[in-house]
Amino acid sequence: MVEFKVVISDPEAFKKPYSAKVKVVGEDLPYDADVKEGYKMPIARVGRALVEKLGAIHGVVTIRMYKPGTRERVNVRFKVEVDESIPENEVRVSSDLLMDKVGASEVEGEIFRARSWQIRLRDDAASKLVGLKIGDLIDGSIVGLKGYKLLITGGSDSSGFPMIPAIPGGVKKKVLLSSPPGFHPRERGERMRKTVRGNMITLETVQVNTKVVYSK
Repeated sequence: MVEFKVVISDPEAFKKPYSAKVKVVGEDLPYDADVKEGYKMPIARVGRALVEKLGAIHGVVTIRMYKPGTRERVNVRFKVEVDESIPENEVRVSSDLLMDKVGASEVEGEIFRARSWQIRLRDDAASKLVGLKIGDLIDGSIVGLKGYKLLITGGSDSSGFPMIPAIPGGVKKKVLLSSPPGFHPRERGERMRKTVRGNMITLETVQVNTKVVYSK
């Protein structure tokens, strides 16, 4: 079975940050195996006014929830479902997810447009990525972003070895690096020999990094 984890970065989310304090309330929403394993995103029901203020044009938000009685924070990415009946200072998510993540049926939180998120692809959808390279464009509809293109920016294999743009194909080899990806020098001029992957997505790839492309 062909399977990849696709990470999507939204560069515009960093330019127009907006967040809001909300009450996160649990209700009967899907939290099945596909959601838990990352093949589908969990749903958050949100009022239209709040979605517009967040600028969540892709319908994906991050909700930062606070575990009751602790200072621990949990960030979860959600697919937005607009519901006009929900107050602007409230969001509704799966009660099972809430119990799983924070151990409560209602918590305080903060919501903002997701800067990045991930989705797992398998079988036919995943097969469409095999053979593509860093720098190639793919149709965003493959991850639910109809009308947008995604630029492949990198990836890694099951051992965590990163894909390198300058190395053709899907080979694994040791090369001398002086900068990212693959090596982050601590001192100026530092170099190190590291194992990396080539610029092509293969069956050994497990993660594909992408970013949303916007028309200028």
